[in-house]
Amino acid sequence: MLAVIFGRPGCPYCVRAKDLAEKLSNDRDDFSYRYIDIHAEGITKADLEKTIGKPVETVPQIFLDQNHVGGFTEFEAYAKANLGLFA
Repeated sequence: MLAVIFGRPGCPYCVRAKDLAEKLSNDRDDFSYRYIDIHAEGITKADLEKTIGKPVETVPQIFLDQNHVGGFTEFEAYAKANLGLFA
């Protein structure tokens, strides 16, 4: 499974999402991730909205195997339900 995390500098939920993805990639052989800094890459909110297909209010925006799951809270819930993450 590949997680793609769209985040920005200084965002605490982006840091938490990246830390969670790092933990999952260390714990599981079938998980990897890519963190994309939207400011460094020049990605706008409008660009994310086009990709996701609905309005984007916050970052991070996270995709698992190209399926949009939402932000950090949804990613954490998915990991607990499906990837063996224990809080």
